[in-house]
Amino acid sequence: MAQNRREFLKVAGLAAVGAVGAGLVAGCHGRRPQEGPVVEPGTDTLTTPEPVIAGPRRMKLRFYPYELQLQHTFTVSSYSRTTTPGVQVEIDYQGFTGYGEASMPPYLGQSVDSVTSYLQKVNLHQFADPFCLDDIEEYLESLSPGDSAAKAAVDIALHDLIGRMLGAPWYRIWGYNPAKAPSTTFTIGIDTPEVVREKTLECAGKFNILKVKVGLDTDKEMIETIRTVTDLPLAVDANQGWTDRYKALDMIYWLRDHGVVMVEQPMPVGSIQDQVWLKERSPLPLFGDESVQGVDDVRRAVGVFDGINIKLMKCGGLRNAHKMVDLARALGLKVMLGCMTETSCAVSAAAQLSPAVDFADLDGNLLISNDLFTGVTVVDGKLTLPPTPGIGVTKL
Repeated sequence: MAQNRREFLKVAGLAAVGAVGAGLVAGCHGRRPQEGPVVEPGTDTLTTPEPVIAGPRRMKLRFYPYELQLQHTFTVSSYSRTTTPGVQVEIDYQGFTGYGEASMPPYLGQSVDSVTSYLQKVNLHQFADPFCLDDIEEYLESLSPGDSAAKAAVDIALHDLIGRMLGAPWYRIWGYNPAKAPSTTFTIGIDTPEVVREKTLECAGKFNILKVKVGLDTDKEMIETIRTVTDLPLAVDANQGWTDRYKALDMIYWLRDHGVVMVEQPMPVGSIQDQVWLKERSPLPLFGDESVQGVDDVRRAVGVFDGINIKLMKCGGLRNAHKMVDLARALGLKVMLGCMTETSCAVSAAAQLSPAVDFADLDGNLLISNDLFTGVTVVDGKLTLPPTPGIGVTKL
């Protein structure tokens, strides 16, 4: 252990020296006269020209679309799907490569076209040093008021790159104990009783808590079907599907009596007064998901929800997610860490924060059949963080 620590400090020290050296040559920006990003002909791959001035090598950004294939049809209260569009991102710098990902489920209102359009604007070549995250992310934010999934992809890749340069995973850089990573839920979408029973049988012996999508008139049938298979604790996600606060409260009491431990986004985003009324009376903790997108929404959640669900694709990446965890804790809110349908790239990135949260719903990579990476795993239902530097992934 002592030797590993010495090796880590040595690597970190060398990286810090390199970062300072880059700053002395060109600062964080060190902009070139005028070449921006270039898309290679016939591809969606973004490259940036090689430097024509003296100084350190600059970062090079590449990206390509990648559609995620779901193992089962996935149904929530507002839609069903068998695939999820995504975009993979890679950033090269001085022999290191950082990996990132954008995943765009329908409700985010983003697409492969919108993500690639955003990424084509990104010119990381102007920055001499990936460690200057404040400057880089201020620049990324200036390119668009939205595009959270695209920003998350670049942010994740930058964190992966920096962690690899330091030779340490981000949970160590942040000082988290990986042994405190919680169990993750496994999600069962809305379906027929036969399919729900089959899905529950497949996963019940592998997890310590399940997550059930509700929000339609089949909610009780869903829960009762699951209860014929397992008595595991359940979390439920209504995805804004309940519109009558009195019926919602009755449902929450019924859910409590059937082993449910928390409820996610029971009411529509705009129904703030109904949500406040429901929180004051609910016997279970209520978590905001669609109502809590980014850092600015955390304070607004106080008095409306008991906790928040943080997702990298909503908030723009790890940097903002880390801020949200700290702010939520300071405001007395519980914290849940969630994901979209994602490869192990984005899921493992989010998992770096998992030792600091109350609930984890990091199963997006387990729902697909075409993962590109290995990373965080689930052992006896519990998230297990690998020692791999950066966000903890290895590309297959």
